[in-house]
Amino acid sequence: MTGEEEANVATLRKAYAAWHDTKGDAEVWYGILADEISFGSLADGKPGMEFTKPCASKAEVVGYFEGLARDWSMEFYHVNEFVAQGGRVVALAEISFTNRATGKKITIPKVDVWMFQDGKATQFMEHYDTHTALAACEA
Repeated sequence: MTGEEEANVATLRKAYAAWHDTKGDAEVWYGILADEISFGSLADGKPGMEFTKPCASKAEVVGYFEGLARDWSMEFYHVNEFVAQGGRVVALAEISFTNRATGKKITIPKVDVWMFQDGKATQFMEHYDTHTALAACEA
């Protein structure tokens, strides 16, 4: 791994550990985000997960995390592996959340794809089983 790759992985390793340990305190993410960031989710703002609509700025990403905290409680977020190439880092994880409205718990694999430039995240896309997540939103 290059120095840049090692630095980006170290940044994410620390942030994900804090994310898991705090059970979802989004403050851990704000320091690594560029002011302008392409931030997306496979759920893409679908009913029940409206907070997952695409974001283009750090300010919009704050709204994503506020919606996530409002609608879901974290059980755990375990990142099992990081793969880095250039500015891109892929985090392979298993996550578990409970929908606050329905009480339904999901435990699913998740892949987060990050792109860094000058030490800041400029792109993020989360890949996960949207069918299971959206079904947990239904009463």
